[in-house]
Amino acid sequence: MEQSYTNRLIHETSPYLLQHAHNPVDWYPWGEEALSRAKKEDKPILLSIGYSSCHWCHVMEKESFENEAIAQLMNERFINIKVDREERPDLDEVYMNAVQVMTGSGGWPMTVFLTPDLVPFHAGTYFPPEDRMEMPGFPKVLTTISNYYSAHRGEVKKMEQQMIHALHQIVEIQPTPGKLDPNILQKAFDEIERQFDPINGGFGKAPKFPNSMTLSFLLRHWKATGEKEALRVVEVSLEKMANGGIYDHLGGGFHRYSVDERWLIPHFEKMLYDNGLLSRTYFEAYQATQKERYLRVGEEILQYVLREMRSPEGGFYSTQDADSEGEEGKYFVWTRDEIKELLGKEKGTPFCAYYGVSPQGNFEKKASVLNIASPLKKVSESYSIPIPELEKLLEGGRRVLFAEREMRVKPGRDEKVLTSWNGLMISGFLDGFKLTQKKEYLKAAEDAVHFILDGLFKQGRLMRVYTKERWHVNGYSEDYAFFIQAL
Repeated sequence: MEQSYTNRLIHETSPYLLQHAHNPVDWYPWGEEALSRAKKEDKPILLSIGYSSCHWCHVMEKESFENEAIAQLMNERFINIKVDREERPDLDEVYMNAVQVMTGSGGWPMTVFLTPDLVPFHAGTYFPPEDRMEMPGFPKVLTTISNYYSAHRGEVKKMEQQMIHALHQIVEIQPTPGKLDPNILQKAFDEIERQFDPINGGFGKAPKFPNSMTLSFLLRHWKATGEKEALRVVEVSLEKMANGGIYDHLGGGFHRYSVDERWLIPHFEKMLYDNGLLSRTYFEAYQATQKERYLRVGEEILQYVLREMRSPEGGFYSTQDADSEGEEGKYFVWTRDEIKELLGKEKGTPFCAYYGVSPQGNFEKKASVLNIASPLKKVSESYSIPIPELEKLLEGGRRVLFAEREMRVKPGRDEKVLTSWNGLMISGFLDGFKLTQKKEYLKAAEDAVHFILDGLFKQGRLMRVYTKERWHVNGYSEDYAFFIQAL
């Protein structure tokens, strides 16, 4: 299909940047050309940071960045820069700190307005194309910010100094005199316990993220101190997460986060780093409790990654999109009628009862996100099906639905390989191998290690990103840390 517009992003390798290569916006990648032009023309910079599987990034692109009138406003008044947060975690961290300082919250797409000296003076996340409830429309934001920058340079300068001071306070670590407080781990546990949701598992309220590192800390705290409550918090959280819609009950793997506190409705993108970390957490929980379910969930994560996220060279891709055919979650959800048509009424009815699929649905258009809504025993009693027979029925139903789902249009996939995220996933495969002795897990880990080492030796240093058959972007501290940990 012939494109009406092509901008500088067409020369990039990032799938996220390439998604915007045909916007009418005069996008620049982050680099000297854009930064020099901003200084030369004394224009503010509009910095937009996102990632390829981000649902709201897609929405803002469609609503605003593909809109010719909005693009004209952006081009006339700003130097517009697009950044893939997965390629440049350094920029993402700095400017996300700024967004949080200015707004009290954060998220993606990140929209930051900078002076030519790269200091933020206004920021937000998603903006709609016109006023919507309490949210100002993007054209109004652009006009207001541009006019303010031109008319109030003195105030902008003051804001620059205030922002620099605030960011310094965030990143500066003041050394504490004397010895480390031996009670610091207990204090950390006490604070985590205070935030624990005893009904739904996890921490805090919606939206809920699967805080794997917190759960791993709790397992270690339990092991070191015998604190039974730490283990209980872990088990409740892991059970509720694995029961919820945040977990893919057909294909394995976890979605990025839940929009509600019950883990029911996810944001459907799947991130490699989440699944690498969560595989390890479930394996560690199995080691602590010997409960087979934790081992099974960990293995299902590995099988998902082997099937969907492995590159021909041996590395692991970074993300799977939330959207397919332009709709969020379409690939993953089911109506009751679809399931009964596939399984028949006799098998489909108890299957729907177990997985919470109702006639009205729990998602959009009467569709449902599969989740374990009723205990196995309750469904067994309700439908007079012995538990062993019911387990076979559910397993067979999952196979049928998975095969049918494979015929659907799949969500997009960001096929760049990131060293740090691969390090996390390699560690997950090695943990799986230690517990099961399955050689396919060891081979997957070895193949990924050799692939990254090959790039290291060719480039003379550890690189961060592999796309389009070449390594680029020098490695950051997280790349070294997680890859060394995997070794």
